[in-house]
Amino acid sequence: MSESVAPDRVVRVLVVDDEGSIRNALSRLLTQRGWKVESAASGSEALEKIESFDPELMLLDIRMPGITGLDVVSEALSVNPDLGILMLTAVSDATSAAICMQRGAIDYLTKPIELANLESALRRALKRRDTMLQTREMSEWLKEEVHRRTRELEIEQTKLKELSVATLEALVNALEAKNHYLAGHSARVAAFSATVAAEMQLDDDDIELIRVSGRLHDIGMIGIRESIINKKGKLSDDEYTHIKRHVTIGADILSPLRHLSGVVPLVRSHHEHWDGSGYPDGLAHEDIPVGGRIICASEIYDALTTTRPYQEKLQPKEAVDRMSVLEGRVIDPAVMQAVTQSVAQRKSLVFLEDDRPS
Repeated sequence: MSESVAPDRVVRVLVVDDEGSIRNALSRLLTQRGWKVESAASGSEALEKIESFDPELMLLDIRMPGITGLDVVSEALSVNPDLGILMLTAVSDATSAAICMQRGAIDYLTKPIELANLESALRRALKRRDTMLQTREMSEWLKEEVHRRTRELEIEQTKLKELSVATLEALVNALEAKNHYLAGHSARVAAFSATVAAEMQLDDDDIELIRVSGRLHDIGMIGIRESIINKKGKLSDDEYTHIKRHVTIGADILSPLRHLSGVVPLVRSHHEHWDGSGYPDGLAHEDIPVGGRIICASEIYDALTTTRPYQEKLQPKEAVDRMSVLEGRVIDPAVMQAVTQSVAQRKSLVFLEDDRPS
């Protein structure tokens, strides 16, 4: 008899064979060699022992009355997917052994069994089982690690976005503070744009994107000469051409910030018109991002409802009436309807101007 090659730890083995002499001989040998052994005389008894004994390995005879070893393989692995199964086969059972391997058995031994090689076969099966378990555990760990790192990156990106938006908003506020008539303009446009987007039943993510875009839509004014921004009279053609650049300047400022990539097309398109007469790209109809269409209408509404050098402010209902002539030309009809409903239902935010001389 060869020297024992049993594993360092105590391993539970279930021996399943309807022939008592073989079952008892195998059980006795393995017990003497340090394995923890239980046996079963049938497939049904084996399935019961799998639940109560929880073996790590099973020696399973293919040919048994009742539930055959072929059937036991699938049922045993459904009870314990980590079970390592070695089939005990006759020479004539090669086809059945191959089917068992397809169903999840690790290996097979041919009867009559060479007892000297039995433990080596068990040890190989145990090693393959442990490798499979380690691979599965590593795979699960990797999935969890990827999920954890993805979540951490999402949190970091959210913080970066919030920090970037806050910084850019502060810059917009500083720009607007230089002009009494523009103070608070971007905040109002952002709030009203979000209100209109909600009225159009856009989803929450789109509403938030439109709100942020409204807050930053005039960031490009940083590249426009203050003399033009603060001019009270009518702009010359050259001055108007210059001020129109603020949409592309704004888009260029935001483009490197990948976490604000969704904002860029809205900032660029908020002066496009429904009929294609706007700028900078002459987009029309559905080619204009819906957020750009909404911000366009919100800017017009804000211009009409706040005091400007060239006009006194209008009441909300008056502003909507004035805007209606732009429907289908400058303003998307669907957006105009949402603006009208928002104002009629008093969903728009009311901003009180300071009592400052005009």
